[in-house]
Amino acid sequence: MSKVIIDCGISLDGFFAGDNRSPQNPMGGVSGQLHQWMFRQKAFWAHLKMEGGEEYGPDSQLIEAVFARTGAYIMGKRMFEEGEVVWPEDLFGANVYVLTHEQREPWVQKGSTTFHFINDGIESALEKAKQAAGNKDVRIQGGANIMQQYLRAGYVDECFIHIAPVFLGSGIRLFDGMLKDTYNINILEVIPSAHTTHIRYRLTRK
Repeated sequence: MSKVIIDCGISLDGFFAGDNRSPQNPMGGVSGQLHQWMFRQKAFWAHLKMEGGEEYGPDSQLIEAVFARTGAYIMGKRMFEEGEVVWPEDLFGANVYVLTHEQREPWVQKGSTTFHFINDGIESALEKAKQAAGNKDVRIQGGANIMQQYLRAGYVDECFIHIAPVFLGSGIRLFDGMLKDTYNINILEVIPSAHTTHIRYRLTRK
């Protein structure tokens, strides 16, 4: 059964991104601190169609698994603008639904990635993403504001959080504004690593 998932990294003090995000300063300049575990993995660079990484093991297999299970993506305009200038062609290999006020024709890339620009809200984007994903999952890619909107609306079935052993002290917190009575939350899996701690949660709407 298709699920709506979040799979992302945060700092030990709960930050998803740093301050002063922009296309010139993606994620507020903290990507290297939050995602170092991922950058070390051969699977990450292979997905980018590049050579790189030092390791292939359980962490790489987690990266492969999330791409394999995802049939469509949803993201916000800010994340799209930060990534558009650096992402390789056909990075996502699926339909990507960008929530924005801008009206724009779909951007069809070589391969199987098409960016669709959605102007009529999170429910519309989710409906379209579910149709595109088929039996696979819909991944709420980011940024934090878009994840928060879907979390607060009760639409998320699973969160897979990768907690980096670092304090950022300031920035954008992933779970700001959450309502305590939206979900029952169960820990499905805790996976230790030398570089991060992976925790998978099941969210069931109350």
